[in-house]
Amino acid sequence: MLEIRDLNSHYGKLHVLRDINLQIGNESVGLFGPNGSGKTTLINAVMGLWKPTSGSINFNEEDITNIDTYNIARKGIALVPQERELFPGMNVQENLESGAAYIPHAKDELESSLENVYSIFPILKERSKQLAVTLSGGQQRMLAVGRALMAKPKLLILDEPSLGLQPSLVSELFEKLAEMKETVSILVTEQNVRESLKAVDRGYVLENGSVALEDSAEGLSTNPHVIKSYLGL
Repeated sequence: MLEIRDLNSHYGKLHVLRDINLQIGNESVGLFGPNGSGKTTLINAVMGLWKPTSGSINFNEEDITNIDTYNIARKGIALVPQERELFPGMNVQENLESGAAYIPHAKDELESSLENVYSIFPILKERSKQLAVTLSGGQQRMLAVGRALMAKPKLLILDEPSLGLQPSLVSELFEKLAEMKETVSILVTEQNVRESLKAVDRGYVLENGSVALEDSAEGLSTNPHVIKSYLGL
C-alpha cells in the first residue's frame, strides 16, 4: 500500500532523514524513536507537507512524492496530527462531518461513516452536540481520530496520539487502535512504545534519521536495545 524508498530530507544543512526505506500493507505499523529522530518529518513528507530532498513515496503503486496534500487526502491517506487541530467552536458532529467535507467518496457515505465512528467511540455520540473545546483531552483525541476516519481512508496516520493523555486513557486509545486495524491500515508514531506494541503488527525504530531496527511487534518487545532504550527495563 505505502512504500517509501531511499527517502532523504534536509532542514537547511541538517540531514534529517537518511535513506529511509519503509513499507506498509494491510496492517498496523509503529514508528518509534526519540525526539528529533525524524518521525514527524517522515509523516509530513508522506502527507506532502514537507518535500524530501530525494527518494520516492508510493501509495497504491502511484508516486505521490510531490503532489499536494489535499490530493494525497483524496487518494486515501488521513492524518491525526499531534495537536489534534479541532474546530473548537463547532460541536462534535460538525467536527466529524468536516472530515468528509472535501473527500468526494466520503461525502457520499456521511451517515454510515458517522455511525461507524460512534460505534468505535460511543462517548462521541453522547456528546455529539457539545462544543469540541469543552471535551476532555482524551475525548478530543478520540474526536480527532474519528474525524480522520470520516474521510474513509485506506491508511490512517497518527502522530504521537498519546501525547498529553493520562495513563488510563492511553491504554483505552491503543485498545481502540487495535480494533480499528481490522478495517484500515495504520501508521502510528509514538514514544509510548510499551502500549503501542500491543496495538501494532510490526514496527520500525528511527534513530538519528535512519531506520535502526525493523521487526514484528513481538520481536521488538524482546529486543535488548528496545528494552533498554524504550521500555525502561
